[in-house]
Amino acid sequence: MKRARSLILGGLLAGSCLAGATAAEAQVLPYQVGSDDRPAAPSGGGSDGHGSARGVGSGVRTTIRPYLEVTQNLLAQITPGNDVVTYTALAAGVDATLAGRRTQGQISVRYERRFVEKGQVGDSDTISGLARVSHQLIPRTLSIDAGALAARTRVEANGSASLNPLSVNDAISQVYSVYAGPNLTTHAGDVAINANYLAGYTKLTQKNAYQPAAGQPRIDLFNHSLMQSAQVSAGTKAGTVLPVGLVASAGWDREDISNLDQRIDDKRAGVQATLPVSRTVQLVGDVGWEHIRVSSRDALRDANGNPVIGSDGRYVTDKSQPRRIAYDSDGLTWDVGVMWRPSRRTSLSAFIGRRYDSTTYFGSFSYAPNTRSSLNISVFDGISGFGSSLSNALRQVPTDFAAGGATGCGIGATGGSCVNGALSSVSSSVFRQRGVSATYGFAMGRLRLGVGAGYVRRRFIAAPGTVLAQANGTMDQNWYVTGGVSGQLGRDASFSVAVYDAWYDSGTALLGTTNSYGIYASYYRRLADRLTATASVGLDGVSRDLAADQLEATGLIGLRYTL
Repeated sequence: MKRARSLILGGLLAGSCLAGATAAEAQVLPYQVGSDDRPAAPSGGGSDGHGSARGVGSGVRTTIRPYLEVTQNLLAQITPGNDVVTYTALAAGVDATLAGRRTQGQISVRYERRFVEKGQVGDSDTISGLARVSHQLIPRTLSIDAGALAARTRVEANGSASLNPLSVNDAISQVYSVYAGPNLTTHAGDVAINANYLAGYTKLTQKNAYQPAAGQPRIDLFNHSLMQSAQVSAGTKAGTVLPVGLVASAGWDREDISNLDQRIDDKRAGVQATLPVSRTVQLVGDVGWEHIRVSSRDALRDANGNPVIGSDGRYVTDKSQPRRIAYDSDGLTWDVGVMWRPSRRTSLSAFIGRRYDSTTYFGSFSYAPNTRSSLNISVFDGISGFGSSLSNALRQVPTDFAAGGATGCGIGATGGSCVNGALSSVSSSVFRQRGVSATYGFAMGRLRLGVGAGYVRRRFIAAPGTVLAQANGTMDQNWYVTGGVSGQLGRDASFSVAVYDAWYDSGTALLGTTNSYGIYASYYRRLADRLTATASVGLDGVSRDLAADQLEATGLIGLRYTL
């Protein structure tokens, strides 16, 4: 599991990046309140646009913008063939903003139905959306946080995935993830007490059962998992009881993955000391105990000893067999580091230590000089599965998220981050991941700019003697860079431009590498009160080592009516 203390000490990075869809595919992922995969349609100078706004609870102002949309889409294959797909998409969605003394949040959800007129693909429907809400049940004492994601994805034969599925590719999947949990913050005299619990569920559904190409090893694609996390700590600040701050903490993380009953179970306890050396700098040391175990069962075997494959293309678990240990670490952990916080808008943390029987590094940097710009960098290290990795990413989405589609990153008023790495592979195997991600967001007047980049390296963990043993120790890597700009063109028009490039290396010659890339441009114009027209064009492609490359030109025209 991703280290909880590193997030606390490093400063929580707000934001999430979710690789977006082509504008010509009618927006797979809506991000910005009042829109999906595009800048908000011009409202003629109004600050709140169309929709309803009413008080809810204790001073909460709720803004709701439901809409209906129809688009005509064209997708033309440039390589390897010349297939053309045209379809009409009907969509209904709602964007909501919560902004009050106790509640902060954004909710954006969309249902889309596609009716194909031409092409070798069938009709389909999609639910997509992103939500992040925080509510103070007892002000400054008890709160509850929740988040959810739904997105359409493309899965390659080597297990890599992206959220911009090509229309002529049948390997389409849907990802759903949701989490929720309470947070308690209180005091007993000079002792600060904190506790939290979190439960999350992630599911990957497939349109068609995955089948590997001839000569390729089988990748067991993730199915679903349940993750749980609980933390408790008590401590004093430096200078209250002792010259140093002391915090005692304990935590538990667990993820149960349906594929072959894989399980991560992590228990830890420790003491942290903080020594201020100046008004802005603190030295931090932590020592503790941790027991983390990764286990699974083997696949059911047929009479010839071959693993049985289910109708969904995944291995069938042999429930009669005992669990087998893939990884077991029990012992001392430690880390030391420095924290620098010269102002409320700038913070830096950097740590080095020992965990997972090896050296570990983690930290973060956050700089938000004003409400118009923010820079965030995060270095991370942890053991997790696909589900808990995605749930952890959702936790970092700010409640004021606002960013646009194909850039793949979300940015709030105080920060942002990218989870392209978390979504780059949908293999079911548990892994240890190390990486770095960075985002920069800037807004000036009617112009909004967002840039994100990152690197993730995973080393997979599997039990010997099981069907997943061949993946044990295998290492894959993912690099990505994204960027987007959007803005107003007078009172009644706006535009957006986005580019992205993501490279995935499976770590084995039998599975090869893939490179996904795209560029999109969109123009929006208000035709009448509540009615906006859209025109978009784009290029979307993927290069592969072991299969034919694909490149598509995309375009759409459409109308949206805001209720």
